Amino acid sequence: METLIKDAESFVTHYLNDNLDAKFVYHNLAHTQRVVSKAKELSEDGDLSDNEKQQLLLAAWFHDTGFTKTIKGHEDESVKIATEFLKSKSVSEDDIEAVSKIIMATEMPYEPKTRLEGLIRDADSAHISSKNYDNYASLLRKEWELTLNKKVSKSEWIEENIKFLTNHTFYSALATSKWESRKGKNLANLIQSQNKIKESTEKLKQKKAELKFKKEKLELPDRGIETMFRVALKNHITLSDIADTKANILLSVNAIIISVALSNLLPKLDNPSNTYLIYPTLIFMVSTVASIILSVMATRPNVTKGEFSKEDVANKKVNLLFFGNFHQMKLDEFEWAMQEMMKDKDYLYGSLTKDLYFLGLVLNRKYNLLRTTYTVFIVGLVVSVIAFAVSFAMAETGL
Repeated sequence: METLIKDAESFVTHYLNDNLDAKFVYHNLAHTQRVVSKAKELSEDGDLSDNEKQQLLLAAWFHDTGFTKTIKGHEDESVKIATEFLKSKSVSEDDIEAVSKIIMATEMPYEPKTRLEGLIRDADSAHISSKNYDNYASLLRKEWELTLNKKVSKSEWIEENIKFLTNHTFYSALATSKWESRKGKNLANLIQSQNKIKESTEKLKQKKAELKFKKEKLELPDRGIETMFRVALKNHITLSDIADTKANILLSVNAIIISVALSNLLPKLDNPSNTYLIYPTLIFMVSTVASIILSVMATRPNVTKGEFSKEDVANKKVNLLFFGNFHQMKLDEFEWAMQEMMKDKDYLYGSLTKDLYFLGLVLNRKYNLLRTTYTVFIVGLVVSVIAFAVSFAMAETGL
């Protein structure tokens, strides 16, 4: 039992890390591990047989693996993944069917029909009785936004959570005795937050009514310019993140390649009969190391001295929006400089313009290095394969 559970843990951990989209900030490996922990807690405190404990824990490990394939109907995909794994471990058909039914019991709004189905549902919803419930709920809200493009306001989200906790029921007496009390406290906190939001909304409406006649007299900045800067800077930052991600992928891939080469290929070169492998291996290693160096250069940060003078501010020579220009300054000096900049609209927009320009220079450097890195990686890979093929052919013919 223990070996099969450990194998399942290892498989699911690697499977989710390799295949699950990063947008799933709630239904991820951490969530699966929490559900497994709660399922284990319920199984140890109950009077389940060893086989039932095994079925419950296996279902807990695999119950959300289907999110790697789809969101709607992910339970069916989870069953397929679990079935394939269990068959590879020569698990009996009866146990596979039992695990599949437990996984399918996590589908909403299915009503559990067996004890194990009830326990998996209790473990899956145990977060509602956690002290960190607000954090878990926030992650789920963000996941909806990222994966379903479903944006929910804070008040609507709190109302949705109140409705869920009010209608929720634990299916096992053990879960009820352990977690019902804390669930009630979380529900009370949600209701309190809802009341605060209603009070704040009323005060805000009142304040808006009082200041309505002054609004037209306020000097508002050009919203078109602000929007342009906001969108442009956001796009630049997004592109920078994408470049860093691509560089990290190349770095990881080449690091794995070098590890494999060092452990499997280089030891063979000690044998005189394998001398024909020296040059292909050298080409392979050089191209891989070159790719790693270029990837590191693409993500290597460049920080400036972090200081400026009052004359620089007076002459509008310093961009206060970039941390590299002020990270070594004292707080009072930086606050003074920011106040001076905010008094001058031209200086403010000029700083934003410089920020956008230098971000563009950084992006140009990153993407040029990335293009070179990908070229080196691809060419090195192709040349290495050709070199190995030629070497093997020459060794076969005795040349």
